[in-house]
Amino acid sequence: MSQIIPAASASVLSRRGFLSTSSTAIGGAMIGSLAIERLAFGAASDEIKIALIGCGGRGSGAANQALNVPGVKLVAMADAFQDRLTGALNSLKSSQGPKVDVPADRQFVGLDGYKKAIALADVVVLATPPGFRPQHFEEAVRQGKHVFMEKPVAVDGPGVRRVLAAAEEAKKKNLKVGVGLQRHHQPGYLETMKRLHDGSLGDIYLVRAYWNDGGVWVNPRKDGQTELEYQMRNWYYFNWLCGDHITEQHIHNLDVANWVKNAYPVKAHGMGGRQVRTQKEYGEIFDHHAIEYTYADGTTLLSQCRHIRGADSNVSEQCVGSKGFCNISGHSITPSGGGNAWRFRGEKPVDPYQQEHDDLFAAIRKNTEYNEAFNGAKSSLTSVMGRMSTYTGKTISWEQALNSNVNLAPNDFENLRWDSECKSKADANGFYPVAVPGDAKWFKMVV
Repeated sequence: MSQIIPAASASVLSRRGFLSTSSTAIGGAMIGSLAIERLAFGAASDEIKIALIGCGGRGSGAANQALNVPGVKLVAMADAFQDRLTGALNSLKSSQGPKVDVPADRQFVGLDGYKKAIALADVVVLATPPGFRPQHFEEAVRQGKHVFMEKPVAVDGPGVRRVLAAAEEAKKKNLKVGVGLQRHHQPGYLETMKRLHDGSLGDIYLVRAYWNDGGVWVNPRKDGQTELEYQMRNWYYFNWLCGDHITEQHIHNLDVANWVKNAYPVKAHGMGGRQVRTQKEYGEIFDHHAIEYTYADGTTLLSQCRHIRGADSNVSEQCVGSKGFCNISGHSITPSGGGNAWRFRGEKPVDPYQQEHDDLFAAIRKNTEYNEAFNGAKSSLTSVMGRMSTYTGKTISWEQALNSNVNLAPNDFENLRWDSECKSKADANGFYPVAVPGDAKWFKMVV
């Protein structure tokens, strides 16, 4: 397989590395929903107050981009960890100056401060580990706030259902919701999709989606950490927080496939495992997944994601139709049997990470319909369905994934404490249980 990493990857690095040289959030006073009129902004001169919930690199990058929009000010921050909040605050002050106004009494550290931070803002940026997203989104909507939330928006069926319910409530309240699937705001993707939907490729019968790369960071265990703190510091390797890398990263590519089809798969059958990244520090997730998804019209989506260093990297999407081939991530269409190929050539570079914030705040100011939560939830479920299939070795239907009652979070999640018991527990040697496809026990645990 050739190495294909589209230009968008550079934006991924620039955004997510925003605080890489600096030092997840959770953050409660109950407050009634604000009147919608309070949130109707007429012009860029009208100040919009934002709160950041989740102060890691991704949250700080999203807050920085929100602050690039004229008339936006950061007024509150919340995170589980003091060092994360302090590092983000210092970096944002350095880059945005007076647009960052977060004194000590508007800094909320701990597991219950998110409600207080949400109460102080007009727009909330939700960028904690994904397992907290349904809870925080639900609270933001309850308080009548517009939302930008990072993807994925949930890691299991119960979480997806919670987000879909909150999305319906946001729609009733005329709240604007953006989701960090930034390809929807990237001109090359937008023009390519327009051509595909206009029939340039004819009937599409095969889509391919890849996120094959080397993996991410690890934070070593420290003396005195509770199990909950250790897992939250290493949230990428625990499914109740991350959903495995198929959900945390590969969702981007799966979302593009769904966009091509204007639909969501009805079933998934795949295989996966943990062959290389087998050390205890990699928690409970697999290092590779390969899945065949099927849409209602019979179209096949072939999906791969891998975290193995030294293997080929490939982050891309393609599709094949009755009239030719489309390199979706490369924004080109090649007709079969000859003919003029098409390639997108934009007039100027556009940062899709910035554009998604520009579009959200424009919708808020103009009071136009804007709610990306429904697609965010369903593309998140697409990834969850794939994980359920690779973990069990069974075909999993959309209905099974959506209606699953397997909740990955700790039992006392709504009142989480640092001594709360995690469902995934290490053995005496520090290794966590890893799914075994074909094992009936795992089928019951996953489905």
